[in-house]
Amino acid sequence: MKRALFLCGRNRLRSPTAEQVFSVQPGIEGMSAGLDHDADVPCTPELLQWADIVFVMEKAHRSKLASRFKRHLKNARVICLDIPDKYGPMQPELVQLLRLRVDRHLRRGAKPPPHSP
Repeated sequence: MKRALFLCGRNRLRSPTAEQVFSVQPGIEGMSAGLDHDADVPCTPELLQWADIVFVMEKAHRSKLASRFKRHLKNARVICLDIPDKYGPMQPELVQLLRLRVDRHLRRGAKPPPHSP
């Protein structure tokens, strides 16, 4: 099971959408949080320690994550998706962009499906 944490600013649009999209995929456990002080679900050291891979939506989020939680990022890979804050929750364009930019990272290191006869 690969544990993916999706982060944006306030955990209201992009990261909850990503959590919803990828949590239904086999072998993926997803959670989301925000890095701003008024986030609906704030990022915590425990969430970062739980995650195998961390996705941030913008470079500013990566910087904020590093400055606030550097010592809690030990082995987690942090991937910046470069997705601007211009989409609504579950907006089809956002879902398509997330799939395009996230899927390859979640498949990396995954076992290939068995061959069918």
